[in-house]
Amino acid sequence: MNAYIFPGQGAQFVGMGLDLYEEYPLAQELFESANELLGFSITDIMFEGTPEELKQTNVTQPAIFLHSVILGKICGESFKPDMVAGHSLGEFSALVANGCLSFEDGLQLVAKRADAMQKACELRPSTMAAVLGLDDKIVEKICEETPGIVVAANYNCPGQLVISGEVEAVNTACERLKEAGARRALVLPVGGAFHSPLMEPAREQLASAIDETEFKNPICPIYQNVTTTAVRDSTLIKQNLISQLTAAVKWTQSVQNMVKDGATLFTEVGPGKVLQGLVRKIDSTPEIASIAKP
Repeated sequence: MNAYIFPGQGAQFVGMGLDLYEEYPLAQELFESANELLGFSITDIMFEGTPEELKQTNVTQPAIFLHSVILGKICGESFKPDMVAGHSLGEFSALVANGCLSFEDGLQLVAKRADAMQKACELRPSTMAAVLGLDDKIVEKICEETPGIVVAANYNCPGQLVISGEVEAVNTACERLKEAGARRALVLPVGGAFHSPLMEPAREQLASAIDETEFKNPICPIYQNVTTTAVRDSTLIKQNLISQLTAAVKWTQSVQNMVKDGATLFTEVGPGKVLQGLVRKIDSTPEIASIAKP
């Protein structure tokens, strides 16, 4: 069974999508439609902007969504997932791929999500940090015992976890994690505490937009970050998507469940190769492939 997986924020690069735009009329049509829907020329930034411009949350998120979704669209009838999953933002790309969301609705929700997250980041100084070489339960325990708000946010693969929260709390937790034997506990250059309680204002803002958007029952199940198990019901998909902003991304558990349910090939759709590397570290048995270029 073929599992299609979609990357999240951090996979962007200057020039992304330009080859698709130049070679495929459908890609050009979808990119131009995106410029109109977003109200600015995202293609200018994607194709020839600076890394600083591209890493702004309100640009990065729709850019990665567009790259992933358009790659899938130009594959035509050969694009046939048996199951899908996306890492954080990638969950929206996955929902377009399995027919739950339209291209237009998916893009508009991603734009609203990015805007809401940016505003939440500005309300309180916050950050994230990557923790390597410690058992998840040790990381969770230290986060619980650290004063302030700091939580486990991304379960990327065994021995690689990202924590998220208030700047002081994250810094304190990093020191304690190093003392506990972490190989690394490194603060990341991000704008805020994604997938933590500090994203509650964004969750509330996105919830109303998701509630007003039509979600169809998908052609194949999605393994969502919050529940990690196969979901086909559009109402549950909406609820999980709303919860995702303040809940942890359980990528390790999602991949494990996909393998348990029969996934023998994981195909990453979009920029970069991050998810391919994570899948290999989670389970070495499935085949790995990617759709990143025409």
